[in-house]
Amino acid sequence: MTDLFDLSGRTALVTGSSRGIGLALAEGLAAAGAHVVLHGRDLDRLRREADSLQATGAAVSDVAFDLTDESAVRDGIAELVGRVGAVDVLVNNAGMQLRGPFTEFTGADWDRVIATNLTSAFLVSREVARGMQQRRRGKIVNIGSVQSMLGRPGITPYAASKGGIVMLTRGMCADLGPSGIQVNAIAPGYFATELTSALVDDPEFSAWVERRTPAGRWGRVEDLVGAAVFLASAASDFVNGQVLAVDGGMTAVV
Repeated sequence: MTDLFDLSGRTALVTGSSRGIGLALAEGLAAAGAHVVLHGRDLDRLRREADSLQATGAAVSDVAFDLTDESAVRDGIAELVGRVGAVDVLVNNAGMQLRGPFTEFTGADWDRVIATNLTSAFLVSREVARGMQQRRRGKIVNIGSVQSMLGRPGITPYAASKGGIVMLTRGMCADLGPSGIQVNAIAPGYFATELTSALVDDPEFSAWVERRTPAGRWGRVEDLVGAAVFLASAASDFVNGQVLAVDGGMTAVV
């Protein structure tokens, strides 16, 4: 049974993986046997994390390119494939958040969030999927959010981008499924990371999260690893176009 989850011999690219959820997912995929490729913008931090992961015995590479620039994505994926080989598993994790009243978001704010959270997943997936189609197999995992399904004040561009991730996932399933490629999404709930530290440290907000979540706590990044390994492995070969909420039950209750 464990062979179903074995990623030995697979290369997995995780975008936005120099910290937080992306790094935890990369570590989990490496523990399952994959050669992981870390991606980020801070090259020094990226190299430090790659060295740290390599020290555990994992097979690790790193790559840096601008996910929102079409030509940079094309060149970055080509360079990566030439250096480490074909990408078997892609995890589109890179993202950002801006908070503010709806009427005060600028067009530039909107464009930045959509480009980082949604357009980047399209651009990277398109490049990687071309090789997957030739090999007639591949796994793509898009990282959505509870905001893919639920709205909250102050984060409309983010919610729109994560809602888009769900339909991007389903559209890619329709287009790529016949080529033996599975495309699914993970929708994390509220997770304690560097990027959410201000919210975690806010007693009122933390109390709301704990009351609103049946599990009664914030998510920990390691809570996402099992879902990622499942969707990256042979265990999910007949799972396609689905959104797996890892949210402690938040989206299951009112």
